Amino acid sequence: MKNKSIIYTALALIVGMASACTNLDENAYDVIPAEKFYNNKNEVISAVLRPYTHANAWVTPSGQDGWWRLAELSADQLAWPTKGPHGEDGGKWKRLHYHSWTVDEAGINNAWTLMYAGVGYCNDPITNIESRDISAMGISQKEKDEYIAELKLLRAFHYLKLMDLFGNIPLSTSVADPINPVLPNTTSRKDVFAFIEKEIKDNINNVPKLSRAQLGRMSQASGYAMLVELYLNAEVWTGTARWDDCIAAADKLINNEGGGQSGNMALDPNISDQFKNTNDLSKEVIFSIAYDFTRAKFEPSWTGEFYHFAQRDIYGGGRNGNDGIVLIPGVYTTFETDDLRKTNWLLFGPQFKFTDPASPVQGTVEYAGKALSFVDNIQKNTKNSTVSNMSEGEENSGVRFNKYKLGNSLPGLVNGVRVEPDPNYNNTDWNVYRLTWIYFAKAEAIMRKNGGTATADAVTLINTCKQRAYTTATWPAHAYTTASLTLDELLAERGREFIFEGFRRDDLIRFGKFSNTKWWDHEISTPTRSLYPIPQRQRDFNPKLTQNPGY
Repeated sequence: MKNKSIIYTALALIVGMASACTNLDENAYDVIPAEKFYNNKNEVISAVLRPYTHANAWVTPSGQDGWWRLAELSADQLAWPTKGPHGEDGGKWKRLHYHSWTVDEAGINNAWTLMYAGVGYCNDPITNIESRDISAMGISQKEKDEYIAELKLLRAFHYLKLMDLFGNIPLSTSVADPINPVLPNTTSRKDVFAFIEKEIKDNINNVPKLSRAQLGRMSQASGYAMLVELYLNAEVWTGTARWDDCIAAADKLINNEGGGQSGNMALDPNISDQFKNTNDLSKEVIFSIAYDFTRAKFEPSWTGEFYHFAQRDIYGGGRNGNDGIVLIPGVYTTFETDDLRKTNWLLFGPQFKFTDPASPVQGTVEYAGKALSFVDNIQKNTKNSTVSNMSEGEENSGVRFNKYKLGNSLPGLVNGVRVEPDPNYNNTDWNVYRLTWIYFAKAEAIMRKNGGTATADAVTLINTCKQRAYTTATWPAHAYTTASLTLDELLAERGREFIFEGFRRDDLIRFGKFSNTKWWDHEISTPTRSLYPIPQRQRDFNPKLTQNPGY
């Protein structure tokens, strides 16, 4: 792990940062009056970085109800089925899967609360840094301008994801007066879109380009990536397509105009560098939630979502999980047999111990004392049942997540060769935007401009990315042509490339397949389910909030 020291020297100032995001009343300076804070550069930086540690809670599969859960568990690739005695959780995962959530849904309210808390963590330092003299804070005018611009970009990112889930939302750019709070009105999705676009354009040139120093922080590169996401979804979000703008913003990143976290921005040469525990050295990562367990004890939270109860035996680490999220039956078969993503990113079949590959990993519930093997079905195989739905799982049901790698904390054997504990164990960053996603967005914009038909440029963009998933010998049989790269095939390839990354719900909505399509045991829902409801608890608190149609 070369150099995360700049961001983590500052993060170390945040007491208890690994757990702070679970307590919305806590922050780095909550026992210090604001007028006595911001007295030196370290205090300023700790306030600037606070919303990043909080973003771990809602951007990633963190074990909390945030944007990621609502974005993925309502779509056609991932589910959290009940497995024997585990995972029922009051039916919350079933309601996401079946699109039967209610306005009183605790998980939806939790996501709203987490994300708006993040907005608050941006508004507070913006207000305080803007209102203070640079000499009192021990920073230069350039640093002051950069910190404010960075926080405004990060706030725009929060609002982009809130608008994605909820559509019409309240906008707030200042810290509320606790004595006389002014409750905000609902702002239309179109106006929220315009606010986000203006915030990005007004501030993108006032932040540094992406570099090692900006790793895990907003930069010019992440600003361009947000614009790509805005314009890619503009037709859905505002009613007006912005394909040319999407292409122009994508080109800024493809042409390396926004900087890079590890030299010039470029696609990684393989399908592994973006997801391993040294992915801070990846050339294609644009913006990530950065972790450094080695020095800061700040570790990825997604293990609880994806890992089996005995997962540590599989990879030789120290972390198990809740045996939760799995692939929906049949998704595994959408990957070709010789697709390296299938074997590298997914866990299927019998599992063996990292420390002794001749010994099977044993189950803990239905398969206690028996070899554990992950299967591409969700049904009670121990009872010879063929009934398959969200209630019929067992502990081995479903193909599993293996996309991001933590490394190993124990010695083991790989292909018969002894490997020692990985010094970078548990340091894996979670990617929010990567350059591959930008390539796909540009290709889609080109195709939609061309009436849904692929051009040679669109094919080249997708093939350049996809080629890494095949060997030199097998690739020619899988290369796209202008005839084979249809919009339906692009959606399918997006599913394979970006599985687990949080974009599937948006993709289905944009391609018109979210509410009117069946998958596995999920039936057709209604178009109103393309937006989540404004949580009733929020409307009880603020009667100015308007409910979304259909709720």
